[in-house]
Amino acid sequence: MRCLRSVLALLSRFVKLLTLAALTCALVAPLAGTASAETATYPIKSSKLTANPLYKAGPLPTTVCEEPPVKRNDRKLARAYLDAVISCLETTWGQHLVNAGLPYKPVKVRHVNRIPKNHCGFEPTKDDSQAWYCERNGTLFFQLGDGWLDDPSDLWLFETAASMYAFHVQQLAGIYPAYDALKSGKKAEGYEQERRLSLQAECFAGAYVKSVWPMENRKSSDWNYFLRILQGDQAGDKPTYGKSATIRAWIKRGFATGDPGSCNTWAAPSSQVR
Repeated sequence: MRCLRSVLALLSRFVKLLTLAALTCALVAPLAGTASAETATYPIKSSKLTANPLYKAGPLPTTVCEEPPVKRNDRKLARAYLDAVISCLETTWGQHLVNAGLPYKPVKVRHVNRIPKNHCGFEPTKDDSQAWYCERNGTLFFQLGDGWLDDPSDLWLFETAASMYAFHVQQLAGIYPAYDALKSGKKAEGYEQERRLSLQAECFAGAYVKSVWPMENRKSSDWNYFLRILQGDQAGDKPTYGKSATIRAWIKRGFATGDPGSCNTWAAPSSQVR
């Protein structure tokens, strides 16, 4: 069984940049489609991944998710904010999973001062802000530090919750267990499989944001700013999450359609999951 090494959320695969001067500003257009004459370098044959019932259930239901107030360096408010967003996620995804004929079970949430070492195969980093999902007991762990609390007014915390909850969706839909069972003959093949899992979670998050958009007191500039501050695998990193442009493309794809069916990274050619 693989350790759940792909679900350390945003701070390890994305860097929240604090100054506009450092932003990566090139936004890419949504992917044209996952169907392509191009073949994958390492094709995925599991129907649980390529033809999951979740893809046929249509767009996520349109709902309203009210954001609670947050303040700079206020951990208590930030934790309450995450709890409220996750409650919204439960409502939307629970309904969608049931409509797709898939099981639904609420996620558990733990707010911790430090991510526990060796729990559920976790390998915490030294970053002060981290989020992990444990598929063994369906639990999200959040460690909130200065990195995420210094300026919590943007969509970072909202999308963090949506991205992390997406791993729970993958677990319930049988996607993660099917990924866990995949064989990889080469290290590069294993990395590509990890990217497919992670990029799909980001696309699911984008679809969820679309289902509650427009949000009160939010503008399109808030969404565009969030996209700009995302940063993917960098030189020297293990290629497990995807390039910045690739991550943005999948998030934007989910947001454009609001439909998890457009997030089938498992059927996409290798060029779209680099």
